[in-house]
Amino acid sequence: MSWLAKLYETYEKTVQNKELSDGLEPFYHKTEQCHIEVIIDDNGNFKEASSIIQEVKFGKITYWKGKDTIIPITPKSLTGRTSGPAPYPLAEQIQYVAKDYSNYGGKKKSYFKNYYDLLYSWACSEFSHFKIEAICKYVEKGTVVKDLINSEILFVYVNNGKEVLITNWSEQGIDEVESKKKAPKPPILHAVHKNEQGNAKIRWRVRREGHLDDWTWKDLSLIKQWQDFQIKTNKSNGLCQIAGKQKYLAVNHPKGISPKANDAKLICSPTDPTYLTFQGKFTEYDQVCPISFEVSQKAHNALRWLISRQGYKDGEQIFVTWAVSGKGIPSPLEDSWSLLKNITEFFTLVEDEEETKTIIDHSRDHGQSFALQINKYLAGYRIQFELNDQIVVMGLDSATTGRMSITYYRELLGSEFFQRLEDWHTQFAWFQRHTIENPHKQVGKTLTQKIIWPVSAPVPRDIADAAYGDILKTNTALRKNIMERIIPCIVEGRSFPQDILHLAVKRASNSNNCKHWEWERNLGITCALYRGFYQRHSNLSKRRDYSMNLDENRNSRDYLYGRLLAIAERLEEIALWIGGENRSTNAARLMQRFADRPFSTWRTIELSLQPYMQRLQGSRAGFLMNRKKELDTVISSFENEEFTSDKPLTGEFLLGYHCQRMFYRNTELEIAEKNATQQEEPK
Repeated sequence: MSWLAKLYETYEKTVQNKELSDGLEPFYHKTEQCHIEVIIDDNGNFKEASSIIQEVKFGKITYWKGKDTIIPITPKSLTGRTSGPAPYPLAEQIQYVAKDYSNYGGKKKSYFKNYYDLLYSWACSEFSHFKIEAICKYVEKGTVVKDLINSEILFVYVNNGKEVLITNWSEQGIDEVESKKKAPKPPILHAVHKNEQGNAKIRWRVRREGHLDDWTWKDLSLIKQWQDFQIKTNKSNGLCQIAGKQKYLAVNHPKGISPKANDAKLICSPTDPTYLTFQGKFTEYDQVCPISFEVSQKAHNALRWLISRQGYKDGEQIFVTWAVSGKGIPSPLEDSWSLLKNITEFFTLVEDEEETKTIIDHSRDHGQSFALQINKYLAGYRIQFELNDQIVVMGLDSATTGRMSITYYRELLGSEFFQRLEDWHTQFAWFQRHTIENPHKQVGKTLTQKIIWPVSAPVPRDIADAAYGDILKTNTALRKNIMERIIPCIVEGRSFPQDILHLAVKRASNSNNCKHWEWERNLGITCALYRGFYQRHSNLSKRRDYSMNLDENRNSRDYLYGRLLAIAERLEEIALWIGGENRSTNAARLMQRFADRPFSTWRTIELSLQPYMQRLQGSRAGFLMNRKKELDTVISSFENEEFTSDKPLTGEFLLGYHCQRMFYRNTELEIAEKNATQQEEPK
C-alpha cells in the first residue's frame, strides 16, 4: 500500500498550498453534477430557482449536463447508494430533498425522511451553520417540487385533474393548446436518467444580510463544520496502517477515479465472506491492511486530482507522474519538441517557400548541442528539489467496469528521475517531422500549415504506431502492452525492446504501406529508436553512438548503402520535377526490396537512373556532377567485398538514408542550387 501512503502524503502537502490545491476535493466531500440551483433566505423562505444545465457539443453529438459542484458526503453515501437509501447531507436529488415529491406522481421511492434526519442532526449539533439551519427549515415545509414547478424548472401534465411530473415527453405535453411535436424537450429531461425529474440534483444558496457569499459549495467554514461533524460522528474503531493512528476504518473505498471507468475501484473489500475467493491466513477482509476512511478518501481525491491535472490518458489506460512535495515536474510521456517548443535553434528547414529557411550547421554535433539544451531545461526543475524529494510514476488500467488495477508503479528520488529523463531525451533524439500552423500565411481566415523538423525524442504513442500501424486501432490490448513496455525504458533507463525496434525498422523500410507524411514520421521515430537502442545495448562491446548529422567518415556497409539510396532518390526526384512528373521514385518503391537484397536491387536502381541523368545533363549539369561525385565517393568507401554482398541490411541503413536526405534538405549548397534556377524544387 505504498502508493496509498504517497498519495495521502501528497494530499496533505498540496492542500496547504493554495496556489496548487485548486480543484482538489476536501475530504468528506466529492464532486457531483447539480442541475438546479435554489436560493432561499436565512429564515428558510424560498426566493428563486434556476436551471444550471449546460448544453455540450462533442463533434456531432449534443448532450446536456449539470454543473460540477463540491458536495458533502458520508461514508455510506460515498460507496453504498446502490444498496439502499444513503443521502448526501446537503445537495441531493429531488427524491431525497422534496417532501412533496410523491404528491406529484414521482415514480421513484421518496427518501425524504432519510435526508431530513441527516440534515436535522447536523443542524442540531455543535457543528451547525446558519445556512444548514435555513435549508432545514425550508425543506421541512414540503414545497420544493411546488416551488420548482411554479418557477418553470420542473414540468408536469394534468392527469385526472392532478398534476404529475412528466417522464415521457413524446407522450405527455405541457400545454393542451400547443402541439406536443412542436414543443422542444426541456433540457432537464435530457440531463437526468430515464427522463425522471426526481433524479435532478439541487444545490443551495442561502442569502443573509451582510454576507456576500451565499454559496454553500464554496463556503470554507461550512466545509470545515461538516468535516468536524463527521469526525466526531464516525468513532475510531481500529488502527489505520497508513496514518498510524486510531481512526474510523473504511469498509468500502471510493470509485470514480477515471471518467472512462467511473465505477471502477482500486480497492474492493466485500463484507460478505462468501465473496472472499482467497482468505489465506486471514479470516476477515479488514485484517489485511486496515485503512481509515479519511486516509482512503484523501488518497483517492489526490489521485483523481492528479489524473485530471497532469495524467496521460489513452482510453482506460492512465499514467500519472507527480512529485510528493507538490512541486512541478515535466511529464515523462511528452516528446522533446513539446518540452522545448519555444527553442527554434534545433529546427531544420521550415518547408514554406515564403518563409526564411533555418539552415543547419553540419559542422557541429547536434546530439551534443541538444543534450546541453535538455540539461539546461531540466536544471530549472532540479534546483527546486531537495535531496530526498520523491517522484512517483503510476500506471492504471480498468480491466472491467468495476475493477481498476495498478499496472505500473515506481518511486524515485528527484535526482534519479531527472537523470533518466535526460538520458531518454538525449539518447533517443533524432530529427522528427512535425506539422504546425503557419502564422505568416493563411487562406481566408484559416492559417495554413508548415512542416518543421526539430530534434526530439518520440512519444510512446507514436512509437507504437510506427511499429504496428493500423492494427492498433482494433487491438487496444496490444497498445496497452506496448505502453507498459516502453514506460520502464523512460523511467528506469532499461534497454529498448528489440522486437518493437525490428517492427519499426520493417515498416520504415517500406514507404508504400502508408501516407507519405506518416512514413516520414515513422522514419524519424525509427532512427531515434535505433540510435537509442545501441546506446543502451546490454552488450557493452556492441554499444555505438550515432551522430544526428551526416557522418561522411562512417564506412559501415549498412550506413553507406543507406546514403546510396538517398542520393539515387534525390537524382530521380529532381529529374521528375523538371519533367513535370508527380510520382514516386524507383528508389522509394524498391526500398523494402533494397533492405532485403541491397546489391542486386542497387543494380536495378542504378540502371533506372540513366534516363534521368540524361535529362539532368542539359538543364542541371552542376547538380548532376555533384551527385555523381557523391555516388563515387560512397561506393569507394565500401571495404573489400561488402558492396557486392546481398546480405540484408540492418536498421542502420535508415540512419544513413535519413541523414543524407536531411543534408539535402538543409545545406547551403542545395539552397544555392535552387536560387540559381529561380525555381522551387520538391521538398
